[in-house]
Amino acid sequence: MSEESAQARWERRTQRPLLVLAVAFALGYAVPIVDSDAGRPVTLTCTLVEWVVWGSFATDYLVRLALAPERRSFVRGHWLDLCAVILPILQPLRLLRLVSTLMLVGRRARMASQIRLTTYVGGAVVGLLMFGSLAVLSVERDSPNGNIKTLGDAVWWSFTTMTTVGYGDHAPTTGMGRVLAVGLMLSGIALLGVVTANIAAWFISRFEKDDVEERRQTAAIEALTAEVRALRAEVAAMKGTQGILPHPLSPGAEEHFPT
Repeated sequence: MSEESAQARWERRTQRPLLVLAVAFALGYAVPIVDSDAGRPVTLTCTLVEWVVWGSFATDYLVRLALAPERRSFVRGHWLDLCAVILPILQPLRLLRLVSTLMLVGRRARMASQIRLTTYVGGAVVGLLMFGSLAVLSVERDSPNGNIKTLGDAVWWSFTTMTTVGYGDHAPTTGMGRVLAVGLMLSGIALLGVVTANIAAWFISRFEKDDVEERRQTAAIEALTAEVRALRAEVAAMKGTQGILPHPLSPGAEEHFPT
């Protein structure tokens, strides 16, 4: 059995802590938007939490790069991680830190098994729904012509947008809001497709396992039936041999026994 690499050990040990940090990021991002009257200390604290979480994911990327056996191959295979780390440095917007965190959490979830991956992707759908709602609310709430003024309106709009239903009762009017709408449509379709595909793959896997078990039981029954038939044939042969031998009390039986 091959020994686990240092990179794999690091990824396994840091997966849960990074997910906890992602939850902390969600809270730090949501509080100033939901509570628009939050004071400056609360806002600064939430901003600090966002940057600390981003820094943790950036550090994680650098450590994984250092532990990778082939660094060039690692960079080529994890270019999305690199983009997620660099984007907030180029333009330190809260929205870019949001996108970066979602990208990095999604990449780390790929290490999990199929069922766990489905759970993570399902959580990503819910997270994207909430983050999309908060993001569009933050840019549309103060728009003079906007009709997304409350968190309920934003959640309803995000849900109809992700599912491509689009009732049209709520729609973004600003340029950034429309950019968010495009991103939410594309990412929502992709994530929902992954969830559907993984659920279908899980059912197919279960059916295949049941089919293999059924074939194994059928083969065992057939083998047992063959053994029973062979045993019956052997018993019948033994009875036939006993029937040929003369009875001890029959005439001429004394020839077979010494006096």
